[in-house]
Amino acid sequence: MSSIAVTITKSSHTSFYYSFAVLPKHKREAISAVYAFCRYTDDIVDEGTDQRRKVVLLRKWRMELGQALRGNSTYPLLNQLSATARKFNIPVDHFYDLIRGMEMDLDKTRYESFDELRDYCYLVASTVGLMCRQIFGYKNESTREYAINLGIALQLTNILRDVKDDARKGRIYIPQEDLRRFGYSEEDLLAGRYTPAFVNLMRFESERARQYFDAARNALKDEDKYYFFAARIMWSIYAHLLRRIERSEYNVFVRRISLPRVLKLLIAFRYWLSHQLKYSRFQNEGVALLTLN
Repeated sequence: MSSIAVTITKSSHTSFYYSFAVLPKHKREAISAVYAFCRYTDDIVDEGTDQRRKVVLLRKWRMELGQALRGNSTYPLLNQLSATARKFNIPVDHFYDLIRGMEMDLDKTRYESFDELRDYCYLVASTVGLMCRQIFGYKNESTREYAINLGIALQLTNILRDVKDDARKGRIYIPQEDLRRFGYSEEDLLAGRYTPAFVNLMRFESERARQYFDAARNALKDEDKYYFFAARIMWSIYAHLLRRIERSEYNVFVRRISLPRVLKLLIAFRYWLSHQLKYSRFQNEGVALLTLN
């Protein structure tokens, strides 16, 4: 069954894959089950245009998750997820919270305040970090704050990158209160108008995302970096992406800003090599050579 989740993860070529490919096999397979669950749930919401059908499919998916957690589902992927949850003691609330977040995309296309948006980011992104936290292992409860803040930072970065694509789907994630604050209308955004007001708005949102990146980094104590080095790869990849958005002067209407695969691989290799050097030397000689973040 593990091949199902691993195949989905490998085929994605996402930052998630590059970040967690360096984990030990048993943790990599567990992370793959989590990712495949998240990906499948997201696909239910994003693929097709029949909203009623999406509601039905998501409701069925939730029921099948319950079946898997209680005994046996008709979906091998959910059975694998259930086994992973038991093995790593992952609270099942995280899985249901993620589904709740995806359901929001079916009936909510605007967010009045950042408080509303932050709740959404928690449901669709921080929950994933909290699942992964159990798989990584940890010594300090502060890793919970790391997972929550990093999830929000990643989702905010995705929102900035995908402004154009989301607008095509009729979704605006940037809070309405921020649009008003900077004098940039919803009509301007839907029309893809790149104006000084838009640049100022995006700069403000980018700084907010950066604050969550910083909050995540500050929450991770030194003794937990050993366990969270894969998550720190994700931190670095998305921090690079945010910088790219900033360096483009936030002109996300011209093209979808992304990182080349080779750069993602280099970031992952850098962290992996540092991890290997630091902790092998530390164990053998009591010396830490490299520290990142």
